[in-house]
Amino acid sequence: MSGPVLLLDGASMWFRSFFGVPSSITAPDGRPVNALRGFLDTIATLVARERPSRLVVCLDLDWRPQWRVELIPSYKAHRVEEVVAGDDPDVEVVPDDLSPQVDMIMAMLDAFGIATAGAAGFEADDVLGTLATRERTDPVVVVSGDRDLLQLVSDEHVPVRVFYIGRGLSKATMFGPAEVAQTYNVPIDRAGPAYAELALLRGDPSDGLPGVPGVGEKTAQTLLAQHGSLAAILTAANDPTSKMPAAQRKKLLAADDYIAAAVPVVQVARDAPVRLSGDSDTLPLVARDPRRVAELAAEYGVTSSIARLQKSLDGIPG
Repeated sequence: MSGPVLLLDGASMWFRSFFGVPSSITAPDGRPVNALRGFLDTIATLVARERPSRLVVCLDLDWRPQWRVELIPSYKAHRVEEVVAGDDPDVEVVPDDLSPQVDMIMAMLDAFGIATAGAAGFEADDVLGTLATRERTDPVVVVSGDRDLLQLVSDEHVPVRVFYIGRGLSKATMFGPAEVAQTYNVPIDRAGPAYAELALLRGDPSDGLPGVPGVGEKTAQTLLAQHGSLAAILTAANDPTSKMPAAQRKKLLAADDYIAAAVPVVQVARDAPVRLSGDSDTLPLVARDPRRVAELAAEYGVTSSIARLQKSLDGIPG
């Protein structure tokens, strides 16, 4: 049997590596390589754990798409770097020592032959959502520290699971529909979509989503448990004869414009124009360009991490 498709949330992983691995980890020339080291070691651990047959590192080609900002202007606004007049007003705040390491990561992935994927005008979440939704052959494991991706869990067509690493790899949790339903008290028969609706109703400060004023997580969970879906909740709110309490009805109706705008913002795209870096997402069991990998590993001082990755790959049946 072939292994699962491993879809990695690239930026989520290298941000967490940057902040989780000591900055004292440097290349022979003194450049910081903590994010690179952590990223490679995480891939090695994931490969050893999941033994995937295919792997894609998904990229943010547009971390804050304008079409989402036009719908919800506060979307990720707090993450925008303060810039002088005339500069790009939509620059994400990224630590100075991280940006060069992203280039190192991309160079190493290219030399090794590990596929990357992106979609112009879309976030990595949308790339992950599109690839997971397209899959019809193998189980899918999405790896991210972003809870937004929990909306992807599914048992339709192929199993889609989310390996949530937000609390670190050692405390990572595998989520399927049952785990999402149990953890967030949403209906199990539509746990993925219901999680997105829960986030929409309660809001998500990390993404600048205000939510419905006066509707917190517990109220949102109660509404979803009672009505089953956001659509059914809104139907009840607009029906004066429904049993919905007047106070809840008033809050929901007052937020009608926000809810309509937020639905496509909160939901990951399932049809983004995703492009792979190469012809295949098959996980190479040996480096495509061994000499280049060795040169980069020596230059960056991550020879041990490359050896660890290769050892994990050696454990996958050819």
